Amino acid sequence: MKNQQQLLESITSYIDKFQYPEQPEGLYAPIKYILSLGGKRLRPLLMLMAYNLYKEDTESILPQAIALETYHNFTLLHDDLMDRADMRRGNLTVHKKWNDNTAILSGDAMLILAYHLFVTNSTAGGNANPHTLLRALGTFNKATLGVCDGQQYDVDFESRNDVCEEEYMEMIRLKTSLLLSCALKIGAQLADAPDADTQHLYTFGEKMGLAFQLQDDLLDVYGDPAVFGKKIGGDILCNKKTFMLINALQKAEGDDKAELLKWINAKEFIPEEKIKSVTAIYNNVKIKDFCQAKIEQLFADALAELEQVNVAESKKTELKDFADKLLGRNK
Repeated sequence: MKNQQQLLESITSYIDKFQYPEQPEGLYAPIKYILSLGGKRLRPLLMLMAYNLYKEDTESILPQAIALETYHNFTLLHDDLMDRADMRRGNLTVHKKWNDNTAILSGDAMLILAYHLFVTNSTAGGNANPHTLLRALGTFNKATLGVCDGQQYDVDFESRNDVCEEEYMEMIRLKTSLLLSCALKIGAQLADAPDADTQHLYTFGEKMGLAFQLQDDLLDVYGDPAVFGKKIGGDILCNKKTFMLINALQKAEGDDKAELLKWINAKEFIPEEKIKSVTAIYNNVKIKDFCQAKIEQLFADALAELEQVNVAESKKTELKDFADKLLGRNK
């Protein structure tokens, strides 16, 4: 089996060597730009790792792995535009470096390129037949639409103060977790893995993705800006309906509840003061411990699913290591 570094090198090499049309430059230059910024490449890596549990020729499914990474980056172009974000991975977002129209059109082209890549190699997975690829494409289709569903729920939540934990967990499952679980399932499908294994890998990715997003919520409040890579308290400033805020609203009472609602409804405020005050309320209701316990439970559930995958334990080592690093991260 190949280790994570070897798989990442093959992913990076494929992206670096991929030949985009030269013209019109205004359409393809932004695509090259966003993909050149790197990132963790979590989704293509997971696809190759799942495939590698059953087969060795991981290079044969690189088009499908890069299709998923291209789709993910397409969502970032549009997300950044919707959020009016200025920076992505320490660089200007596409709509800031170019303009809004470019972010829309280049993003649309990336979506089309993703599907082109996915069906580029009709013998994906070495011995895979067209039915195998078609089944994997169905998984990809369902996931890509699900991400749009999740984004819409996220937008809807901006104008609501009654979002419950169940709704939030479903939103992040769709928006964040789904592509991780989809990557694992597709990798297993392309390797002709048993259906039971593909489902266990899917659920492993789903639980891991949920834990990953909750940890991101936690780090936005309690992380170290030097290693987190962005300012702390951004979610607090924009009243983002995170696991932290939703549960704080449920747990806070008396003065804490009144204070929290005051900051949520405030139209004008000093950012540092709002972050400090809301964080103090989180501390009072022990929201950090509550969130950490949920993360640990999801992580345990994820590992329990991985245990059910019917391959040698030694083959699961890389996926366990991946989960440990992902959920033990500081950034």
